Amino acid sequence: MNQEMDHTSPTSQDTDHDSTNAALKLQKVYRSYRTRRRLADSVLAAEELWWQAIEYARLNHSTTAFFNFIQPEKPSSRWSRISWNASKVGKGLVKDAKAQKLAFQHWIEAIDPRHRYGHNLSIYFDEWCRRQTHQPYFYWLDIGDGKTVDLDECPRSRLNQECINYLGPSSFVYFQNKQERECYEYIIVEGKFIHKQTGNALDTKEQTSGSKWIFVMSVCNKLYAGEKRKGMFHHSSFLAGGVTLAAGRLVVECGKLKSVSAYSGHYRPTDESLSIFLAFLQNSGVKLEDVKAGKQQTNRAMMLKT
Repeated sequence: MNQEMDHTSPTSQDTDHDSTNAALKLQKVYRSYRTRRRLADSVLAAEELWWQAIEYARLNHSTTAFFNFIQPEKPSSRWSRISWNASKVGKGLVKDAKAQKLAFQHWIEAIDPRHRYGHNLSIYFDEWCRRQTHQPYFYWLDIGDGKTVDLDECPRSRLNQECINYLGPSSFVYFQNKQERECYEYIIVEGKFIHKQTGNALDTKEQTSGSKWIFVMSVCNKLYAGEKRKGMFHHSSFLAGGVTLAAGRLVVECGKLKSVSAYSGHYRPTDESLSIFLAFLQNSGVKLEDVKAGKQQTNRAMMLKT
């Protein structure tokens, strides 16, 4: 009897063999998972680069590279080019008539292939107007007679260095959490500002001392917020120059809103847009009794600095 039991009971060698097989299987599963993650990341990177390449090519075609002074531009082609440029600053306008486009000064930032800072571009735009040249603005600036113009108010080096980061849209449903724009999206949960991806509560006080946090709300009532970096990241960054329902600055501590203001040099928000945003917050459960709400900034000189 004992001999039969010993014969059927697992030996230490069998146990070691099973453990080895289990470990090998676990390693294969992990490697497979790691490979899939790497492939997914590669797809996302390629998608984002492809989106940027197409965007650059289309803008470049409609501003600088398009113009050929040997053959005159046809009316149909001219309207097509103008329509494409206008669509850059009117994206989403059909969804809500109250949406706000970029201020005219910053239109040229949106249609510039490199998205150079609109304030800097406007300085060279004024110089282009003064010279009364027949060359189109971007052609004059980068290829034509204005290529060597270097203004004291904004040196050419600063013009080319300060380029605004325009966040790309999400295309692949399965990989939305990896898209640039979604990294800045916040939702309201129990009256608090919560980062949609991580679930962390927003706290602008924890960031760099003296930093300013900006926000926009899209026509789909999606809220995006991030730290402003002058000459790099502005209100126009979130929606790639598209229209907004609201834009401004905010201060949030441990997810609780402390102050909000309709301050944006790119969108020039009105008091009405601030009211729309406050109504959205209240309907989402944010308590506004102790929130300091600032109205529209009217000082034009301060606006130009943003």
